[in-house]
Amino acid sequence: MPNLKSQKLISKIGRKSFFSGSSVEVLLPLPSKAKYDYLVPNQVELMQGDFVNVPLGRRSIIGVVWGAGRSNIDCSSLKLIHEKLDCHGLKVEYCEFISWVAKYTLNSLGLVLKMAMSVPKALDPPAEKTVFLLEDKVININITPARQRVLNVLSDGTPRSGAELARKANCASSVIIKLAALNVLTAIKAKVASSFERPEYLGRGPVLNEEQSRAAKALEKLITNGFSVTLLDGVPGAGKTEVYFQAVCQALKNGLQVLVLLPEIALSAQWTDRFLDRFGCHPAQWHSDLSHALRRDTWRAVSDGAALIVVGARSALFLPFKNLGLIIVDEEHETSFKQEDGVIYNARDMAIVRAKHEKIPSILVSATPSLETLMNVKRGRYGSQRLSVRHANASLPSVEVIDMRRESPPRGRWLSPILEENLQETFSSGKQAMLYINRRGYAPLTLCQSCGYRFHCPNCIAWLVEHRSVGQLHCHHCGYQAKMPTTCPSCSSDKAFAACGPGVERLAEEVQKIFPSINLVIAASDTITGPKAATELIRKIEAHEVDLVIGTQIIAKGYHFALMTLVGIIDADLGLSGGDLRAAERTYQLLYQVSGRAGREKYPGKVILQTYMPEHPVMRALINGSREDFMNAEAEARRSTGMPPFGRLVSIIISGFDENTVDLIASSLGVSAPLGEEIKVFGPTPAPLSILRGRHRRRLLLIASREVVVQPIIEAWMNKVKIPQKVRVQIDVDPYSFL
Repeated sequence: MPNLKSQKLISKIGRKSFFSGSSVEVLLPLPSKAKYDYLVPNQVELMQGDFVNVPLGRRSIIGVVWGAGRSNIDCSSLKLIHEKLDCHGLKVEYCEFISWVAKYTLNSLGLVLKMAMSVPKALDPPAEKTVFLLEDKVININITPARQRVLNVLSDGTPRSGAELARKANCASSVIIKLAALNVLTAIKAKVASSFERPEYLGRGPVLNEEQSRAAKALEKLITNGFSVTLLDGVPGAGKTEVYFQAVCQALKNGLQVLVLLPEIALSAQWTDRFLDRFGCHPAQWHSDLSHALRRDTWRAVSDGAALIVVGARSALFLPFKNLGLIIVDEEHETSFKQEDGVIYNARDMAIVRAKHEKIPSILVSATPSLETLMNVKRGRYGSQRLSVRHANASLPSVEVIDMRRESPPRGRWLSPILEENLQETFSSGKQAMLYINRRGYAPLTLCQSCGYRFHCPNCIAWLVEHRSVGQLHCHHCGYQAKMPTTCPSCSSDKAFAACGPGVERLAEEVQKIFPSINLVIAASDTITGPKAATELIRKIEAHEVDLVIGTQIIAKGYHFALMTLVGIIDADLGLSGGDLRAAERTYQLLYQVSGRAGREKYPGKVILQTYMPEHPVMRALINGSREDFMNAEAEARRSTGMPPFGRLVSIIISGFDENTVDLIASSLGVSAPLGEEIKVFGPTPAPLSILRGRHRRRLLLIASREVVVQPIIEAWMNKVKIPQKVRVQIDVDPYSFL
C-alpha cells in the first residue's frame, strides 16, 4: 500500500489561463520525463489541462498543457501550437494524480499520460451521423405498438441515431425506416455525441436486512464528507453489492460520477445484470473487449460527464472523469488489479490515491480482505463495515476436508471416492456442482515414457501445457503454441507420451467417464474470453442447462447460482509452495471465495477440500472459519521478517537477449546497491523465470522499513550505472509477482 504521507506532489497545478504570445509547457504521451515549451497562437486562450496539437520535429502530436513555460527561454524561438482541441481538458486533480503515479512507480510522466490518452480518436469532435426527429405535422397513419414506442422515445425532442432509437424503443430498424418513409420522422445529419442511459436510483432497490441497512447508511454518509477509505467486509452471499449500490445512489443524487473497478472483465457479466435490475439501465463499461468505436464514445462520455457510472478493469482508473464522486474496488484483494508490464501499478492502491486527490470516498469490497487492508483498518487509516450473515438467512456451507494420504483415488484419477459420492448425490437431487482446480489445459507437464523428454517452451524456462481439446501445446507465460506431435522429438518413440498431473480438461474427461449423462462446462480463461462468453455461461447455469462447472480461478468469486450446492476443490495445496510471501494468504482467499459459491440461497451448501496437508494453517482456517486467527498469524510472520505491510519491497528485474550483458549490468547494480540500517538489498540472482520470451532475467530485491521513502533511493541507485539500450531494467514498487 502506498505511503500517501511520504509522497509529495510533483506539481500543484492551478487552473491557470494562458493568452496569445505567452509560452506554455506541454507534456507529450512519450516515454520521456521532458516537457516542451510552445508559444500560444494569436486569439487563443489556453488553460492547464487543455489538449493541444503541437509540432514535434517533422510530425504533429497531441499533448496536454501542463503549466507555464520556462521564463529563461526566448519566446521568439519557440514553435507555435497548431491548435487547441475541441474537447474537455484534464482536471487539475487528475493532472496531479498522473504526476503522483509517475513519481511513485518511477516512470516518466509521459508514459503515465499515455495511459490517460489511451483513445486518441476520442479527442476528435463527434462525427456527423444520421439522426431522427419527429415531424411537427400530425399524420394519420396506423400506429402499431412498436411505432408508438418510437414516437414516445422521440417525444422529448432529442435527436437520436437509428441504433439508439431501436434499442430504446425495443423495435427493429425497419420500423424506424418505415416511419421515415411515411414522413413521420425526419432524418438529418448532425454531430451528436453518443448518449449513455441515465440510471434510475429512486425506489428500485431490494429490502435490506438490519445489518445491510446499517452498513448502507454509513456508506451513504461518506459521499459528501471528502476523502475516506472504507472496507466493506462480508461473507460470500451477504449482499455486499446491494449495500454499496446504496452509496452509488447517493452519489447519483448529488450529480456525481461513480467508478466501479472489477478484477476480471468476465465478472462484469453477472454484475451488469444486477446493475440493470437495480438502476434500470446498463452502466458504461471499460475493458479490452470493447470495440474501438465504443471505447472512443465511452472515453468522451466520461470526459464530458454523460457516462455517470463506469464499471471496468484496472485501466478504467485512468479515465478522465469530469465529476468523479466515488470509487469502489470490488474484490479488492485480487492480484488481477496489479499491472505487471509497462507502468507497473496496483489499481486498488492507485484508486485510493486518486480518491485522495479528488477528495472523494473510496470503498474497498471483499469477503477476504488483503492483509494490507486489514492492517490499515486496525491502524485507523480506513473505516470498516462488516456483514456477518448471508442474505435471506442462507447458511454458510459446511466444509469437509479429505486427507488424500488416506483417501486417495485409483492411479490416474483425481476424484476421491467421497467427492465422487457427493457428486452423485448432488446430480441425483437435481442440484448443480462445481469442481475447482487452478490449472488450464489437460496436464501441466507432458513427457516421453521412453526417454524422459519433457516438452518445454523454446522462449522461456517453462514446461509446455497440453491443451488436448485443440491438439496443441501452450506456454502460459509467453503465449507460444505448437501442434502436439505424434512421436517424441528426442527418441522418435511413437505414442509414448504421458500426461503428468491434472488440468481442467483432464478432470472433465474423468468426470464424463464416471457420469456420462450429465452436462458439464469448462470455465477457464481459454474458454471464457470476455463478457459475452461469460454472459452465455451464466445463462446456461441459471437455466440449469449445466449440471457441473469445472473451472479455474475465473469462477472463484462474484458469481451467484441458486442451485449450486456442492463445491469440490481438487488440489487445495496448489499455490502453497514457490517462495511467494503471500502464498498462504492468496491460497486462503481463493479457496474461501470458491467455497462461497455453494449454498447461496435456500438449499444448504457443502465444500469438499482434497488436500495432502490437512494440518496446514490455511486448511484449519477454512475448516474452523477462523479467518481472524489465520490473518493474525500471517501478520505476525510478516512482521518478524519486515515484509509488507510492515516493510517495503522493490523488485528490480534486469533482462536482455545477451546473457553476458545482463549479468554484467546486474552485477554492477549489485555492487552499487544502497546501504543502510533500514535498507537491505539481495541479489542479483536468476529470477525464478530466468528466461522469459527469449530474454535472460536477473533480479535484485530491496527491502526497507515502512518509514523509508524508497523512490529517491532507487533513482539515485539507478543513476550510478549506465544501462545500455539492449538491456531493460524493470522496477516494481510493491511487487506481487516474484517470477
